[in-house]
Amino acid sequence: MSGEVRVLGVNGSPRRYGSAYKLLRVALGAAEAEGAAAKLVHLYDYEIRPCLGCVSDMQEACRYPCVIEDDMRRLYDELLEADAMILATPVYWFGVPGHVKNFIDRLTALENMIFVEGRSWLEGKVAGVIAVGNDSGDVEVLSEVALTLNFMGMAIPPWGLSCTTEADPISSDSTLVEAANVGRSVALMAKLMRGVKARWYDPKPVDLEGVRRAVVEEAEREFLRVRDTRWQQIGRLLRGPSELG
Repeated sequence: MSGEVRVLGVNGSPRRYGSAYKLLRVALGAAEAEGAAAKLVHLYDYEIRPCLGCVSDMQEACRYPCVIEDDMRRLYDELLEADAMILATPVYWFGVPGHVKNFIDRLTALENMIFVEGRSWLEGKVAGVIAVGNDSGDVEVLSEVALTLNFMGMAIPPWGLSCTTEADPISSDSTLVEAANVGRSVALMAKLMRGVKARWYDPKPVDLEGVRRAVVEEAEREFLRVRDTRWQQIGRLLRGPSELG
């Protein structure tokens, strides 16, 4: 991929012609209109085996390129070369399809590099998410995926999320506008993030013991200041409505 910033579009539907794919194409087109170079991959073209949970045996065992030898290694490299990712997924029974879940779980090998060399390899990359379903669950999927990617270190821009339960979302002007703004916002945020070299997550950003002690002492002083008043208020509540005037 060439261009100012690189956006990787990930179609999480087994249908290369479905609604998730269509809205993803709209988003990537809007990203390209902002000067980004876009590349689309169909997740179901890749063998992605389930995570083995190595991190639970030994923290440092979970690392790039992952002990599992499958096509996820190709997807790792695609994502590492990109500045941003837009993941479009259908909703299967209030959640993502199993193949998409495998993909997300396996991204832990990049996130967990924070415990191997001090930095998540996803940190500072930008993420957008599109969720499509013809029944409820789209908001839950959107929230879960966005929260997970953010916990892995990826930045979610304003308007970087879109979901719908419309049977034919491509025919809805408002849905197309939302999908386009996902792509546009992701591209804009990627431009801003490209020049940022700061390390976002610091395993020890403050003097932990000093902060803990100061906060506990401050809270204790505040408790003592209001204790009598609060006990009086609670006592009046316990004695019933007549005491409340």
